[in-house]
Amino acid sequence: MAKRIAIIEDEAAIRANYSAAFSREGYEVIGFEAREPALNAFASRLPDLVVIDVNLKNDIEGGFELCRELRARSADLPIIFLTARDSEFDAVSGLRLGADDYLTKDISLPHLMARVAALFRRLDAMQQPQGQEATLRRGDLEIDTDRMIVSWKSEPVGLTLTEFWLVHAMARYPGHVKNRQQLMDAAQAVLDDNTITSHIKRIRRKFAAIDDSFDAIETVYGMGYRWLGE
Repeated sequence: MAKRIAIIEDEAAIRANYSAAFSREGYEVIGFEAREPALNAFASRLPDLVVIDVNLKNDIEGGFELCRELRARSADLPIIFLTARDSEFDAVSGLRLGADDYLTKDISLPHLMARVAALFRRLDAMQQPQGQEATLRRGDLEIDTDRMIVSWKSEPVGLTLTEFWLVHAMARYPGHVKNRQQLMDAAQAVLDDNTITSHIKRIRRKFAAIDDSFDAIETVYGMGYRWLGE
């Protein structure tokens, strides 16, 4: 069955252009010009991936609100911002709300298709049956690398797909500092320093919600981040 992609974009011509591109790749595409019609449609069935603009008609930050509501409904629904708003502040805001990627509209269509395909590969792996040989354990941390699920003290941590790969990259080699390029490579994303910092802060908050003494991620100033402990 074809994956269903929802595009929420208020410019009809741009929405049609991206819809045609995704359709050529074999995806089923549905489009919306505003937040409310999209939410009404998603009440009965969530799409497999959502592409959101930040500005939606007169709702200047409607995309951010839509992302917040969608992430509350599903921890692993892939969400991509695709917008003309290219400020660092907006990118960090989108990622803090749980988006898996923040892309600007000058991105090439092949690059966009590659990012979407990567997110779907992760989602497909997450839905596979669990295999014992694919489990990485580091003390209270357990990472199911097939299903892409992270647990801390036997409690699941609701990470986005990008956050999963950042944790995996650090925990795979405890004590080793991972720099920005290594973290980008692990997440298959182009992330600047502030964006990575935002991700790490969100990851820490999610672990701390389970264990308020969590301190396994260390910032090594000027170098990167590392996972502490065995």
